[in-house]
Amino acid sequence: MAKQELYERSPIRAFDEAANGGLKAGELGLVTAKKGLGKTSVLVQFGMDTLLNGKQLVHVSFDQHSQNVISWYDGIYTEISKKKSIANAAEVKEQILKGRTILNFNQDNFNLEKVVNTLNALKAGGIAVAGVVIDNVDFSKVKESDIQAVASYAKATKAKVWMSSTVASDKLDDSAPKAILPYFNIVAHLTSKGTTTLLQLLKVGKNKDIPSELKLDSKTLLITNK
Repeated sequence: MAKQELYERSPIRAFDEAANGGLKAGELGLVTAKKGLGKTSVLVQFGMDTLLNGKQLVHVSFDQHSQNVISWYDGIYTEISKKKSIANAAEVKEQILKGRTILNFNQDNFNLEKVVNTLNALKAGGIAVAGVVIDNVDFSKVKESDIQAVASYAKATKAKVWMSSTVASDKLDDSAPKAILPYFNIVAHLTSKGTTTLLQLLKVGKNKDIPSELKLDSKTLLITNK
């Protein structure tokens, strides 16, 4: 019951409301921003949402050690759990995180197609992955065939796949190479406006530049529309 209540209070509910229901099973999403603005926080929130929903998650990082990734999940869980007084918060956290697998790769020698091979190996081993987050993808090292492999995997397994990439521009066409961009059903961009970090929806399905009030809370970095 506590896990369900936390899921209902997940910051991703605000995102889903603004993004026409959010990312659907079998689809790819992309979060972009300049370095240090909060991409990892957003991806971890999508990942935590999968875990709170009682499903298996794989978090792939190209630039952070496992301990750093673990710290992000610990922090996000703490902030979400503050929204609801839970007597056994530590036990719930331990139960939730059993569904998380963290993988660290170097994109110079481990491309997205190899990531998909690893995901398929996990599937063959009995891990039914429902959510995948791939942090800090360098699209200059990505071929269309890599994205095709990820998209095929997502469609075949009904997994939601979120990626992040360092991109300073808030224009949709700059979010990813022309051949790759159509594979993403949702594209969101973080941008700073004064002391506020806005989460812009550049693409949701066939719609572009969707108006929203999404932003990151300045203290918790959780997605909010308040």
